[in-house]
Amino acid sequence: MRVQLLFIFVVAMLLEGCSSSRKIATNKKQKRVVTESKLDKLPSVKQSQHVKKLQRENKSLNKYTLQYIRKYAPLAVLEMHKYAIPASITLAQGILESGNGRSQLASKSNNHFGIKCHTGWKGGKVYHDDDEKGECFRKYKYVESSYKDHSEFLSKRRRYANLFKLRKSDYKGWAKGLKKAGYATDKKYPKKLIKIIETYRLYEFDKFTKKDLKRSKKEVKTSLKKDKIKPKKITRKSYIVQKGDTLYSIARKFNTTVDSLKKINDLNSNTISINQELIVPEIR
Repeated sequence: MRVQLLFIFVVAMLLEGCSSSRKIATNKKQKRVVTESKLDKLPSVKQSQHVKKLQRENKSLNKYTLQYIRKYAPLAVLEMHKYAIPASITLAQGILESGNGRSQLASKSNNHFGIKCHTGWKGGKVYHDDDEKGECFRKYKYVESSYKDHSEFLSKRRRYANLFKLRKSDYKGWAKGLKKAGYATDKKYPKKLIKIIETYRLYEFDKFTKKDLKRSKKEVKTSLKKDKIKPKKITRKSYIVQKGDTLYSIARKFNTTVDSLKKINDLNSNTISINQELIVPEIR
């Protein structure tokens, strides 16, 4: 009897184990949803002044590179303060990897850093020939997503950990470290990055502090408020020409010009007569 009971107990345990293992096998893994968002307004990092100064000093600089700097420097600075990656490195990589934002991968997929799909990527995909034919690259809805993904790609992988021990101003160390960690296969990759940074003085953006960023945000808000101020409405009214009046005296009286008066009154000459009715502007 005892043997029988022991046998039944063992069989029951085995059946329970099989049942639980089947339940685990049928559970589906939840997919990671890739969310993207677009920034409405970027704070100024004096990128326009930076570009104008470069143009004055060297007119032979690549116009597309200058356009890229003017457009994406604020984004690189924002990423620098979020992830501690020098803005100069991010910008130089974007310029180099995307061909100043004009490559097929950048223009059609908003991928500015040539980041491949890799295991676990659940976002958009596009296929291009690179080291091998038909390789899978990440596709983004917005350029901002590409910059954010680039920052997370570097900051969340162990092989790039030593880079974050470097000073933000050490762009040379970062450039060499990226190659050493296996970011690119091109042996000249560090030299190319350093040349871009030094030619276009991208290291200037590494000096942009969080206080500068907050200050520029306030300036943007102030300028937006000024833009919302409605201009004065200009309406028209009639004026009867008096003795001694000339088009010039009437123009001065109503804060306009002789040419404007002639145009709105269809006059071919400066000749006017007493009691003649003229249309003049009225500022409210």
